[in-house]
Parts: sequence; structure tokens; C-alpha cells
Amino acid sequence: MALGKKKDDREVQTYMKTSPKTILLYVVIILFCIVVISPLVIVFSSSLRSPENQTSPLALFIEFTGVSYIRAFSNMNYPMQLINSIMTTVGSVLCIVVFATMAAYPIGRIKTKLARFLYFFFISGLIIPSQMVIVPIAQTLNRLGVPNTRFTPMIMFITCSLPFSVFLFSGFMKGLPVEIEESAYIDGASLPKRFTSIVFPLLQPAIISCVITQGLWIWNDYFYPMVFITKKAQYSLPVGMLQFLGDKENPAQWNVLFAACVLCALPLIIVFLALQKQFVNGIAAGAVKG
Repeated sequence: MALGKKKDDREVQTYMKTSPKTILLYVVIILFCIVVISPLVIVFSSSLRSPENQTSPLALFIEFTGVSYIRAFSNMNYPMQLINSIMTTVGSVLCIVVFATMAAYPIGRIKTKLARFLYFFFISGLIIPSQMVIVPIAQTLNRLGVPNTRFTPMIMFITCSLPFSVFLFSGFMKGLPVEIEESAYIDGASLPKRFTSIVFPLLQPAIISCVITQGLWIWNDYFYPMVFITKKAQYSLPVGMLQFLGDKENPAQWNVLFAACVLCALPLIIVFLALQKQFVNGIAAGAVKG
């Protein structure tokens, strides 16, 4: 009993003695969290003010009203732009997952020079930013007669996301056991059957990582919709927020803009809260698998 008590006392003393490195680490983490969270708090606080309230944004939560949200909701035509953003994001992510997994499957399984060449071919797409070649791409689409609709930016989203997605899936594919596919092949399963029934379900952690990274980028991007969409009825949420920036004659409506930012991020927050367990488990499984 005495030995057990001494052991417990030593553990308590060890726990109470925190090293300077640990304290410094905690301080750095706290400061980092403050730096990250502070802009979000300022945005949310300003969004709760009336549009005419021009008090310094650093004066937090001095007014609580939903006037800015009502104006942002009506001026943006929020339901229509929300539907446009959902259609663009969901459609693009689905195509990215399907095309990238189908391309990564032979690259990760076939050990030939051609497969290696294709791997580096897709990786090379990460080197050149698509914004640098947007003018010739727009001219090419115009000559091909591609109309400027809400589906035109999806072409850019899909093609720009394929290099990273193929890189992600092919690297994950190399870690999957080949023996499972060999057993299915001996049982008479065809190549499409093996891919859809065996390989694709095993890619779930990588698929979740791809959906999160590419989905967030597509949802928040305003460049391609702004370039390729000409009709206001087909604008996405990020493009709709640009109208609140103002110009020389009409000053920026900052409180309304902050309210529009919150409305734009709200669907993502709801989706994350609803699927938080799946997201965390998928990313954790992907980290362990790698």
C-alpha cells in the first residue's frame, strides 16, 4: 500500500511539473488560435449590425440586429444562388471522384513505363496555374461553341482538380492489398466488377479527403464563375457577394458583405456538423493507411 501511495504521489508531482517547452507550446497554440479566430469573430460581430452602423469593427457585439442579413439575403437572391452553388459543387465533385479513381486505378496497379508516364503527366498539371492560361481556354471554348452557363465553370473545376485527385488516389491505391483483387479474379469477377465492388469501397478515406479539399475550393471559388457566367440568374454565392464591395460612387456595404459571408459559409458549417463523424473517421483512416 505504501509503495502504491508513493507511486501515485510521484505521478502527481510529475503531472504538476510542466516543462518550459510544454508551456511555450501551449502559449503558441493559444496565440495561433486567437489569430485564426479573431477575424471570424470580427466578421460575425459586424454582420449583426445595421448597414448604417460604421463603428469600428474592433468594437465587438455592440449591436444585435438582423437587418444586414435580410438585405444580403434579398439582394443576393440567396435561394437561387445557393442552388447554383450546390449544383456546381456537387456535380463537379462527383465527376472528379469518378474520373480520378478510374484514372488512378491503372496507374497505381500497372507497373509499366506508360503508367509511370501517365502518372507524371497528371502531376505536371499541378505546376502551371490555370489562371495563367485562362485567356486561350476561354477562346477555345468560344470557338467550340460551348455556351456560358452554370455548367461551363464545372469543366474548369473538374480539369483543374484532376491532377491533385489522381495523385491522391494513385498514392492511396498503391497501399491497397492486391490479394483481394486476385481472389476476386480467380472467382471470375470482371475488371469493372473488381473496381466497383472491391477497390472503390476501399478508397473511402481518400474519397472523403478529395471531397473535402476540392469541395471547399469549388464552393468558395468565384474566379471561374465570374469569367464564364454572364447571366445573373446563374451566379454562385461567392460571385453574388461581390456586389457589396461597391465602387467610387457606391461605398462598400461592409456589414452587409460580412452577413453575406456568413450566409455563404453557413451551408458548409451545417454539412460539417451533420457529417463530422464521417469526415473525421475518413481522414483518420487515410492517415493511418498512409
